[in-house]
Amino acid sequence: MITSLVVLFLSTIIAFWISAICGGGASLILIPLLNFMLPSSVIPFSLTIGTFTSSVSRIVVFKRNINWKIFLWFVPFSIPAVLLGGYLIKYIEPSYLQLIVAFFLIGNIPQLFKSKKADLPVQNKYSRSFLAIIGFLSGFVSGITGAIGLLFNRFYLRMGLSKEEIIATRAANEVFLHLVKLIIYIALGLYSKAALGLGLAIALATIVSSMTVKFILPYVSDQLFKKIGYGAMVVSGVVLLTSSSRKIVDQNGLQIALEHLENKTELALSWRETNFVLEYSKTHGLEFERSIHWTGLPLQLQQKYFVLSKNHGNIYIEKVMRFRREASYEFYSHKEGILTRLD
Repeated sequence: MITSLVVLFLSTIIAFWISAICGGGASLILIPLLNFMLPSSVIPFSLTIGTFTSSVSRIVVFKRNINWKIFLWFVPFSIPAVLLGGYLIKYIEPSYLQLIVAFFLIGNIPQLFKSKKADLPVQNKYSRSFLAIIGFLSGFVSGITGAIGLLFNRFYLRMGLSKEEIIATRAANEVFLHLVKLIIYIALGLYSKAALGLGLAIALATIVSSMTVKFILPYVSDQLFKKIGYGAMVVSGVVLLTSSSRKIVDQNGLQIALEHLENKTELALSWRETNFVLEYSKTHGLEFERSIHWTGLPLQLQQKYFVLSKNHGNIYIEKVMRFRREASYEFYSHKEGILTRLD
């Protein structure tokens, strides 16, 4: 446990250094690490303790650089959205949203290879409605995953803000979100002692990071600032894709198997409690099979199911579909993990 805390503490300092240099994203960098230490449902709580502390400390350090015009249109629309996201976290598995976020982040690869002249055009002014939409989306995603950082980094980079303005304005925009999220997570019981302990370790590390980054920032050029930002997005996306995919596979029991037999070849996929089989045989050609519940049987076959289940106990049903033929149904007895065809 001590080793894990030390690794988390040092990783957090480095992650929030990177976060400051690229304008955000430490949370998305830390999510893959926390996935190995906590259940998905309490990770947002730990992250929010740290990001709240980080935002407060950055406001203290860079308070003169806050862009209040962005702040006044961002925050009022983000708070209702974070309430919605916090409520939906009990009904939405965060791993799926993390997977979507991962693909979005990886989509920034082209930005790494653009020259300075071909860089994204600077947009000093966005419409108020656009700022409101960005605020709402930031709050919603943050409420579910506990992080928004790198996901909306491109928005800040296109505003024509300086490095210090990006750091300060982002911190001001997000500090209220993090406070509201903490209240929501506690009210919904989405926390634990382990999550609190790791959150406090992250919080302490963010203070160290915020107080020291001001000595690093002057040595980073604007062009390098942007490149690091896009690079962090891509790297975080790859790591997040790997960790979230693994978690989804484990949670849903995903299994894939390819089998070559004498007269046929089968590709089988198992997802949760459903099996899918794509089979090619010399006798029947190409066919697709999937397991179904007895309620999916035609009415005339449901009676057959009840008779078989009465005589053989647990019955496994497969729906078989062949090219240009009507679907057929196969019944199997399921005893001690062995399937026996019932003709």
